[in-house]
Amino acid sequence: MSNYLENVTIDAVFRGQPFPSIANLYFALFTTAPTAAGGGVEVSGGAYARVAVAASLANFAGTQGATSTTASTGTSGQTSNNTKLSFPTPTAAWGTVVAMGIFDAATGGNELFYGPLASSQVVGIGNAVYYDPAQMTLTLS
Repeated sequence: MSNYLENVTIDAVFRGQPFPSIANLYFALFTTAPTAAGGGVEVSGGAYARVAVAASLANFAGTQGATSTTASTGTSGQTSNNTKLSFPTPTAAWGTVVAMGIFDAATGGNELFYGPLASSQVVGIGNAVYYDPAQMTLTLS
């Protein structure tokens, strides 16, 4: 979880401030991993763009298990994608992708979550980058 998301969560839960409305989540790829403070080196050029997914019960699993579409009732603290996350097909090499970030905007914006990929991926021209349903998981503990 990013410093930004930690701060707005503390302010909302403990300090009576409104939690920001997040209609869409934007998935980003990095060649140098970001930290809780942000940073890192996001892929750029070669048709790269963040993948937008609406924040909804249909698009992300509840804590009770992968592919669930009802409000969370489980104890895992985990969610995963219910839909395929497909990045644009590269028209130039993107380099070695090592991490993913989740943001609240298509460009810039606030980093919400970040983490390393299970294994780095060299992305060349025409190499499609995608994550099938339940392949991208996020766990809060």
